[in-house]
Amino acid sequence: MDLKRLRYFNELATTGNFTQAASRLGIAQPALSMAMQKLEQEVGLKLINRTERRMTVTADGEVLLRYARQMIDLMADAQRELQALKELEQGVIRLGVSAMLASYYLPERLLAFSQRYPGVRITLFEAGTATLEQMVLAGELDLALLRTDRPHEQVRYRALIEEQIVACVPVGHDLARQQTVTLQQVTDQPLVLFREGYFLREALSDYSRSARKPLDIRFETNLIELLKRLVREGVGISTCLSMILEQDTDLRALPFDPPIGLPIGIGWKRNHYLSRAAQALVSFLETPE
Repeated sequence: MDLKRLRYFNELATTGNFTQAASRLGIAQPALSMAMQKLEQEVGLKLINRTERRMTVTADGEVLLRYARQMIDLMADAQRELQALKELEQGVIRLGVSAMLASYYLPERLLAFSQRYPGVRITLFEAGTATLEQMVLAGELDLALLRTDRPHEQVRYRALIEEQIVACVPVGHDLARQQTVTLQQVTDQPLVLFREGYFLREALSDYSRSARKPLDIRFETNLIELLKRLVREGVGISTCLSMILEQDTDLRALPFDPPIGLPIGIGWKRNHYLSRAAQALVSFLETPE
């Protein structure tokens, strides 16, 4: 049985009018009439009652219509699933991430994802989490690594990691002898910081405003290796995530007192279509290493 004729029959039954149905199908009315005649000949039953004002479906036609709609729905489902499979083979994901997470959290995870889904292409956009959130809301990103302690009502999140913001000082610095530091102690020092809009800068900026105490910023950079080099050379101290200092024996990570936690998750715009490739990345990142 010709699926195209069944689609025409369904549209005709829905509109109840040959002219309207033909217009919605994008075909000429005589072509629709001919298709319905051939469908009736094929099944050997009268399917349509034709009147001057309105077309109606016969009782026999109602039986066929029920199955026709099931077949149309099944075909649509099949097309969606096939398209989803194609997205996993050819998909593109626009992923937003901060520089530090891109350098220290994502590389091995993205490499493993690429090995599992070699056809998916990921385009990375680097910015601060506040900017990334706005890009997600504007539809400029499919996914972004965002902090989850300040959720936006229009963003969906899946928790990934719980990190801690620490002070980064050379091992020979006076503060290095302490087990923890306070925001006041850090803001008393010359500083090497990320630019405004990054979570690593935020706690110090908030403290500076509340205490009406200007920060002594000697250098601003989002280049992590440069930042660490400047700290080593004594230009100033900084803040960072504890994960990035695990291999640096000449730098000391000092937790803040009270602690400054940083829960990170992957987020996307609520009610926004998430491609099969993007769904696969979300599930992959959620899975423990």
